[in-house]
Amino acid sequence: MSKRAVLEVIALDVEDAVAAQAGGADRLELVTDIAADGLTPPAGTVAAIRAAVDIDVRVMLRLTDGFAAGDVERLVRVAGEMREVGAEQFVLGFLDAHGGVDLDAVERVVGVLGGCRWTFHRAIDRAADRDALRKQLGDLPGLDAYLTAGSVGGVDDGLPTLLAEARRCGEPGYEQQLLVGGGLRLDHVPGLLDGGIDAFHIGGAARPGGWDGPVSAEAVAEWRRVLDGV
Repeated sequence: MSKRAVLEVIALDVEDAVAAQAGGADRLELVTDIAADGLTPPAGTVAAIRAAVDIDVRVMLRLTDGFAAGDVERLVRVAGEMREVGAEQFVLGFLDAHGGVDLDAVERVVGVLGGCRWTFHRAIDRAADRDALRKQLGDLPGLDAYLTAGSVGGVDDGLPTLLAEARRCGEPGYEQQLLVGGGLRLDHVPGLLDGGIDAFHIGGAARPGGWDGPVSAEAVAEWRRVLDGV
């Protein structure tokens, strides 16, 4: 039997986290300020969520809207604070002004994570050269996933890219898991599964009431059923 697909759900607070776990999520992406596409949450929220659930929690390391690193000294400090409150997995990704990976910023932040596992997030969808970015990041300690829609425009536009990258799995720069998110719908799932993709990321899709409402355990459970082929 093949291992079940990973379902990651965005959580903003303890209520979201508990509902996501109840619905069958495997992992949380923990953020605050979704209007800015998700920034680093307060340390207290991280600690409270880690106490409330026993699934994996990935904490966003991002201080400002956009894909520039901004104040790298502060980022490094914040990453250290998150480690101190028990965070063990992370999400990050920084580009320079030309759409290349900001390797200096990424390496400095990863340097304080002590080998923790982390996802390079959707900054890859805005990269000038996805392949070059992957090859530059390929050997960094802890990197085990790329959160990507395959396109800035979302999964509808990115499907060909996602399926092409899935076929390269195992090549240099392509050892990491593809975690598909960004305009992802249930009807995308069968084709992605058929293409060998086994990790999925949802935010708004877990919230029938929109971002002003909480995560719905039943909405998450519906995704779990589809991913499990039930």
